[in-house]
Amino acid sequence: MEKEMMNLFVGKTIKVDRGGPESRSGKLLAVLDDFFVLLTETDGVVYYKTNHIRSVTESSKDDMKFGLKVPEKFDFKTAENFVKLLESIRFQWVRINRGGPESFEGVLSEANKHFASLIVKEEVVRVSMKHIRNISYGLKVETSNNDKDDNE
Repeated sequence: MEKEMMNLFVGKTIKVDRGGPESRSGKLLAVLDDFFVLLTETDGVVYYKTNHIRSVTESSKDDMKFGLKVPEKFDFKTAENFVKLLESIRFQWVRINRGGPESFEGVLSEANKHFASLIVKEEVVRVSMKHIRNISYGLKVETSNNDKDDNE
């Protein structure tokens, strides 16, 4: 997906891809050089590499539901490019790709233009950079329990 086109959706709720394990709906927070930032209800902040995206869906009636209220000063990582983003979250618990056999969870120990290394249990797994579709590292918006407290 082109950066200029993706910039049209910043602040809107979109669906990335039409289906499959990588498809997610959420609020587009930012578009950078070769990736974009999507806030999802279940996975928190997910960083998608733009060259892997096949489609983006926006509701013509603006009726895609997004159940989180994004705080005004919600802070998330940005970087010049995807490799620098990974370098900035080294030693964090991450999830690479959302599902399927090429989904990994572990501590990100190294990242360069060729691969990312994760410590997964007692193994070091090196994932080719060209096969990383997206990554998340646990940054989420807390849901408020005000509705629950009001009912008690």
